[in-house]
Amino acid sequence: MPQDLPPTGASLLALEQVILTITEFPTGFTVHPKLARMVEKRAAALRENSIDWALAETLAFGSLMLEGTSVRLSGQDAGRGTFSQRHVTYHDYESGAVYNPLLQLVPGLAKFEVYNSPLSEYAVMGFEFGYSVADPLSLVVWEAQYGDFVNGAQIMIDQFVASAESKWGQPSGLVLLLPHGQEGGGPEHSSARLERFLQLSAENNLQVANCTTPAQYFHLLRRQMRGGPDRRGLRKPLIVMSPKSLLRHPQVISTVEDFTKGAFQPVLDDQTVSDPKSIRKILLCSGKVYYEVLAAREARKATDETAAHTAIVRVEQLYPFPEAELRSVIERYSSASGVVWVQEEPRNMGAWIFMRTRLQRIMANEARALGYAGRPESASTAPGSPKVHAREQAELLDQAFAPPSIARRWRKRLVKRRKAK
Repeated sequence: MPQDLPPTGASLLALEQVILTITEFPTGFTVHPKLARMVEKRAAALRENSIDWALAETLAFGSLMLEGTSVRLSGQDAGRGTFSQRHVTYHDYESGAVYNPLLQLVPGLAKFEVYNSPLSEYAVMGFEFGYSVADPLSLVVWEAQYGDFVNGAQIMIDQFVASAESKWGQPSGLVLLLPHGQEGGGPEHSSARLERFLQLSAENNLQVANCTTPAQYFHLLRRQMRGGPDRRGLRKPLIVMSPKSLLRHPQVISTVEDFTKGAFQPVLDDQTVSDPKSIRKILLCSGKVYYEVLAAREARKATDETAAHTAIVRVEQLYPFPEAELRSVIERYSSASGVVWVQEEPRNMGAWIFMRTRLQRIMANEARALGYAGRPESASTAPGSPKVHAREQAELLDQAFAPPSIARRWRKRLVKRRKAK
């Protein structure tokens, strides 16, 4: 059965109060001219029914504070945000004075702390893990400047974050935000090593998510403190493969109703499909690549019959593995002959190895083919050349929509050529 999902929405009044607080400044405070438009956009977000990723995060923080939950955020350039998206702290354009709007939200009821931490991931994550253990009633978040930088804290992850509860019965609710995604930035700015976290996942020790909408992220953060069966939160570390380009992607917005109702959904079905029986192929993916797969389908629909009969399903939570939800979605498309996992990461990285065995279990009694579309195996997490990145990205999208019969014929030709030699 699908998981029971406790509601984690916030009231419209709470959202209004947070936005009012973060868009008003003390008399005489001069906001940097480059940020004025962003502040105006946030002030109008509810009226325009359009909330982006960074505002969704601030609404999650603020709504929790209104309920008495303190929030602690640390990381490299955490106050501004690595991609100049967060801005929970402001500096007066004239005097340089620092102003933190969320501190004014509920003085005395809940704290908001934000620290720009040094480039010593091992030390900082160790401190934040300890803080999350010592203060289970606060939302404690650590953010890597790029997900790759979590490499520097791998000892802490292995020894404490992933295994402390199993070894010592010591729970933690630490949240890790790890910017992740292939965008041509090279091997040091592309991968948070999703495969490592999935390999460490067992006995419900972690939550690993790679969500695609602001509202999903909002509910995910609120679930951490409000989503348990007793509404006291989930005392499990939460690993979020957070986005980079999606922070300003025009399609990555959510409506106000998405925040006031519902809960985090581990799997998002394709809402554009009106007739499930017309679907011949199911593409499964997670995170940022979804929007590229979606754009590729739209571009191909007029000339490609396969694309016109393809459903795109998002796996928003990878662990705990949402087996019941995925099974339900796959069974809905009873006429689909193939299921393909699509990812940007190399074949020996990302979620493929983790997903393959679990999808095989779900599809054990079905006559469907399970396929892979993504980069080939690689020793590096990403190519160093933007041109190579673009070519590989186009190739994996071609793989995703290629008819299975063509792929099989190509493999047969390759085998014959090898034998001939």
